[in-house]
Parts: sequence; structure tokens; C-alpha cells
Amino acid sequence: MIKNLGPRVVSVWEGLRPMTKKMLERAVQSAGGTPQAVPAQKFSYDAHSDWELSRLLTALDEQVKDPAVRKDPQKLEEISQLAETCVSVLETQTESAEIFIQLAERILKKNDYGKLDKLSDRLLERFSAGEIAEIVRQTDIAQVRAIAYETLALIPASSLLPLLDDPVYAEIAINAMEQKAFEYDSEEAREILERIDQENELGG
Repeated sequence: MIKNLGPRVVSVWEGLRPMTKKMLERAVQSAGGTPQAVPAQKFSYDAHSDWELSRLLTALDEQVKDPAVRKDPQKLEEISQLAETCVSVLETQTESAEIFIQLAERILKKNDYGKLDKLSDRLLERFSAGEIAEIVRQTDIAQVRAIAYETLALIPASSLLPLLDDPVYAEIAINAMEQKAFEYDSEEAREILERIDQENELGG
């Protein structure tokens, strides 16, 4: 199937590790070809898996734009199926800011806000505070930034404290702390903000 999906897709596929190919092949074949998430315990999933699947997804998305592909329903279906398999695995496994942004951008292009809500739930379930802050830092898309900030405001204030000491994330952490304090009425967040203000006054 892969050899018919275009040279860019073939090139990326050939660069995948055997374990990643096997993971995708089993996912596509499961349930009669319906893309499904692959149980994490059956495969060794790591940051390299993220990178491989992200590259393949990008290649597939680019191939879909080819006018010749769009005139070939069978090829379009095959590309779309493999792309959705990549998405399914990434949604259930990734903890990467870059991948989250990639997935969110794809969903927004389709205006599928129900799926965006489900993707957003993954942040609270699996991502670290630092990685969520990295989403805010990296994206220019207002909806994605809002989702990341909303998630930061939902996690314990204590989890945001390490970010306050990092010049890259300090402003993001303060913004999230303010949202937590005033929109979610967090007394702990208010106390932290007051302490920051006092320290700034003393330092000034």
C-alpha cells in the first residue's frame, strides 16, 4: 500500500524503525482496517516514535493536497486512513508540545470542536506543566493558547511554582496563576501572587 502513496510518504516510511512500522501496520489492520489506538504496553513508545509519526503525518497531509490524489478516491482513502492511524496513536501516547500543536491545528482546519475538546482533555491527563507552558510559548493560534492556559489554571498551584523560577516560562506561569486565582477562586494561587508582589516590591 505504501508504495502507491507518493514519493515523500515512501521516503518517510522507509526511514521508520521496524517497531514503528509494525505498530502502524497492526493499528491499520485492527478492527477490519478501522484506525484504533494501539495499547501502550504492547510497544515501546518514546520521543523518537513521536518524531517519526509526526513526520509521516506531515507527509501524508501534504500528499492529500496533491490534485492528482484528490481525483483518486481509493488513494485518498488509503492516505486518510493511515493519517488517522498516526493521529490516533499520537493522541493516546504523546506528551510533546509540538505534537499537540500539530494535532490541534489539523482539527481546527476541519472545525471539529468536539474532537478538539477531547484532545484538550489529554493535556490534563498526561502532560507536564512545563510542556503545557511550552504549548503557550510555541503557538500563535489563539484557541490553542487558550486551551493550554485553561489547563494550567486547572492543575495544582504547586505544580506551577517551578515555572516561576524559569525565565522562559515565568510570565506564562504568572498569567495562569492569575487565571487560577480570579476565575477559579484559588486561595493558594492568590497567596502565591501576593508573595510574588511583595518580593518584587522588596527587590525594587
